[in-house]
Amino acid sequence: MAYKVTADFSPDGDLEKDAWQRASRVSLVDTLDARRSHPGAATEVAACWSPAFLYVAFWCRYTDLNVYWGEDPQQERWELWNRDVVEVFLTPFPQTLHRYWEFEVAPNDQWIDLAVEKRDDIRLDAAWNSGFEHRCTVDADTQRWTCEMRIPSAALGLPQIERGTEWRINFYRCDGPGEDSQRRFLAWSPTLQLNFHVPERFGWVRMEIAE
Repeated sequence: MAYKVTADFSPDGDLEKDAWQRASRVSLVDTLDARRSHPGAATEVAACWSPAFLYVAFWCRYTDLNVYWGEDPQQERWELWNRDVVEVFLTPFPQTLHRYWEFEVAPNDQWIDLAVEKRDDIRLDAAWNSGFEHRCTVDADTQRWTCEMRIPSAALGLPQIERGTEWRINFYRCDGPGEDSQRRFLAWSPTLQLNFHVPERFGWVRMEIAE
């Protein structure tokens, strides 16, 4: 469930604000085996909305950060998924599940957004630009990093987000250094394979107003 915010706000990485205190959080699990525990990468996510934006927040524990150090976070970063990153895959149009959008942000605020088409193969359109906003914070003392995203409804082809609408969505996290066999891959709705591009495994989010 995603609840409507009382007023729009710009992401600043502060997840103590009222919108997130009232939000319904869910936990991510190992995408291959939900019974496998990763306490060093424990991750929670929540979503909320306004007519103009979908907001998403991640709370992430970490052991060591694995990012592209020394690069300009203002520039879109291809293959960002090869480092630590949180991801949102979504479509407001469940009837065309093979077309969806992907949003990724790293702890150092590097980012990429993609228009995706998944049929027999996967087409990733990095030229698409959603104009989404994001901000991360890293707390080395507690070994936690957070991420806040704001995704414009107009970029998804919607005049506005409305109460009661239901989208297909999944939330992911890649964590840790090394080859894929050494890293941790988490999902809200596990894909049951080492691949996040499994739209039939997307969950549902319903836009509602908190009572």
